Amino acid sequence: MSLETRAGYPVFARDLGHGARAGLMLHCSLAHGGAWRGLAKAFETEFTFAAPDFLSHGRSAFWDGHGSYHDACTEVAKSFLGDGPVDLIGHSFGATVALRLALEAPALVRSLVLIEPVFFAVALQDDPEFFSGVEAFRTLLAEEGRYTATREFLGEWGGGLPWDMMPKDTQDDMASRIEVIPDAAPALYGDTAGMLVEGRLQSLQMPVLLVRGDTSPNVIKTINAGLARRIPEAQSAVIAGAGHMAPISHAKDCAGEMRRFWALS
Repeated sequence: MSLETRAGYPVFARDLGHGARAGLMLHCSLAHGGAWRGLAKAFETEFTFAAPDFLSHGRSAFWDGHGSYHDACTEVAKSFLGDGPVDLIGHSFGATVALRLALEAPALVRSLVLIEPVFFAVALQDDPEFFSGVEAFRTLLAEEGRYTATREFLGEWGGGLPWDMMPKDTQDDMASRIEVIPDAAPALYGDTAGMLVEGRLQSLQMPVLLVRGDTSPNVIKTINAGLARRIPEAQSAVIAGAGHMAPISHAKDCAGEMRRFWALS
């Protein structure tokens, strides 16, 4: 475990596993790098995974509000690629950062696993019926406050304890970070990083695995299908009985799909 300055911010990270193969795990919103422990344990003798806390998460510093939140998180994550190559795994928001890293530094990424990527711009482009709820969420946050907004967000995208059963300190911690959801929206909905520019996703050459739970919000199915059409030879996996938090709730099943993917890569 370490706290180091990366991309101008104090960033906390831990190493998971003690194997020779290098990997990088990027977590979902309102979590931290330790959320990967269960999944990483399946590979502990083969991999050493760096699992940092994103800005405004865990023990890392809060984002200072300058520029783009997604840009800042991408620069932090990029600092963990080193000289590469690494196997890159991302969940939810972390999967959108992982995809961006694969596009911006492809020589440093050996393989890419995207679990439940919340890259809503794909759905907006592919499904005209998809409605962006980001403005409604901003209004909820402004009018009802952090706690109500956090409860509503977790009701759709969480998968652990119900809000009312969480310890007060956990509620306080999550509510203190909820602004990252609208802060990330320009990149997730508006594709400010230009990942959907014609030819970019089609240029990816590393093996790619797209994972989703079969009970996840329908938009994830649309996103994964859209990415699969754009990324050459991308593989797909569906985790039975899992929702959006599949890498935590169904870590063993996700690990099995990843192991099969790497064996064929």
